[in-house]
Amino acid sequence: MSSLLAVLEDAWSTAQPKLTEIRAALNTRNPEHPRIIRVGQLDSELLDQELAQLLQEPINKALSMINSTFRARFEPELNLLIQLTLYKLSIWNTGASYGAKLQDLRYVVSNNFSERLSRAFGIASNTLLLHGALTLVLPYVHNRFRSHALSQAWPDAPSSDYRRKAWDALGSAESIHALLGLTNFVAFLWSGRYRTLADRLLKMSLVPSRRLVKRDVSYEFMNRQMVWHAFTEFLLFLLPLISARTIRRRIYRITSLLSPTFLYSLLPFRNLLGLQPIVKKGLSTTQKRGKFWALPQDQCAICAENAQFSLNVSEPTNLFTSSSATDPPAHPIYNPYQTSCGHIYCYHCVAERIIRTAEEADDELGWECLRCGEEVKEAHRYTVDIIESELSESDYEFSSDLDIGTDLSGSMGSYSESAFSE
Repeated sequence: MSSLLAVLEDAWSTAQPKLTEIRAALNTRNPEHPRIIRVGQLDSELLDQELAQLLQEPINKALSMINSTFRARFEPELNLLIQLTLYKLSIWNTGASYGAKLQDLRYVVSNNFSERLSRAFGIASNTLLLHGALTLVLPYVHNRFRSHALSQAWPDAPSSDYRRKAWDALGSAESIHALLGLTNFVAFLWSGRYRTLADRLLKMSLVPSRRLVKRDVSYEFMNRQMVWHAFTEFLLFLLPLISARTIRRRIYRITSLLSPTFLYSLLPFRNLLGLQPIVKKGLSTTQKRGKFWALPQDQCAICAENAQFSLNVSEPTNLFTSSSATDPPAHPIYNPYQTSCGHIYCYHCVAERIIRTAEEADDELGWECLRCGEEVKEAHRYTVDIIESELSESDYEFSSDLDIGTDLSGSMGSYSESAFSE
């Protein structure tokens, strides 16, 4: 046993110089072909743009509410201010934008790509100033100059005018910049270095922040988006099939069934417990009341209900105001029609309610009168017989138009004429 241990120790001692040489070679050796992530660099640019838009959107909304002219006039300046602030807090201070940090990238300036992987952040201030001027200030100046030229009609100036020459020079510069940008993008896809022209001019490239690049792809956000998209698609398919009016009327029926009188009728052994029926003064236990039972008889209850759901704040009664049953707003009745329960409404109001109920094909649920709560399925024109002997010379004389009967049986179910004497 001791002889075996001695042999192993001698072999270990003999291999030590070779192992030390291998470790030194591994530590000093630089990768010949380091991994370059092109998608991460492009994603970082998109993330920076979306961040600037998210910060700019609430400011634009606030300014539009104060003064829309001010917002349209100074929107480029506000965008420049936001981008300069983000540049100072990200690239100037840490050497990487917020989008690059999310992609685990940072800016470096070096000629040897392999040396950049071990170099800490230390970009010169002059380089950062030039980079900020080329990426932020120069596009702002170009946008302002182009807007000014268009507002002053430089493209329509004579060819010999200096304004037309300046406009042609601007167009040529834009074409050259677009061509150089396309060439730079193709070179970026080939080599993975210098995402923009400004980066190539200043030799600033995005590299991984760590030597061992580990690109973690999380599908949590994608799964969340897919679930939400499927949910919204399902809602867009389902909502047109749901009748909101039917649901609202069923809710009204359920709330009316939860009244104290109805709940009392469901109590078992109420006679044995000595409970007395709930009877209000002037009302019987079997009398039903609608939502607008206290509305004066010369006003249309349907008009009053429609006014309560109105979104027009200029009207005296709307969704955001509360009305009192004792002092409701005036809703006069036009072209009165009487329902089967004996209450009077405007013709167009009661016609719309009955036709809508018929179109919904809800046979078990008819339209309920807003005054008495009874089911209404037909209505007829409200007429009054005028006795000539009761009229004096000072009374108005009505024409015979009031006595003309109209057959509307095809539009609102069955209608009949009735006469009420006063």
